[in-house]
Amino acid sequence: MAVIQIAAKQLKIKLENQENLLLLDVREQNEFDYTHIAGSQLIPMNQIPQRLAEIDSTKDCVVICHHGMRSQQVADFLVDSGFKAIYNLTGGIEAWATQCDSTILRY
Repeated sequence: MAVIQIAAKQLKIKLENQENLLLLDVREQNEFDYTHIAGSQLIPMNQIPQRLAEIDSTKDCVVICHHGMRSQQVADFLVDSGFKAIYNLTGGIEAWATQCDSTILRY
């Protein structure tokens, strides 16, 4: 199983279709507090190994960070840990802000 790359516009369509997704934001608390996609669950990257039980493995999981680097590392870790249907948001929340939702604050 490999990580699936998903573009912001593809994610937007999945959300509009009300697909059963877990939006897993792996940025730091201060970044999440500044801006995030509604409905996202925050587990900072460095806490993922200790908090795996909090990740709903019955849902397709879209991992989100600022530009897509941290989320790719976490997504790889989740796949290696046995999770299925793991997506990495290509370009991160920055891509989401520029392509899908102009109300998302950029930094």
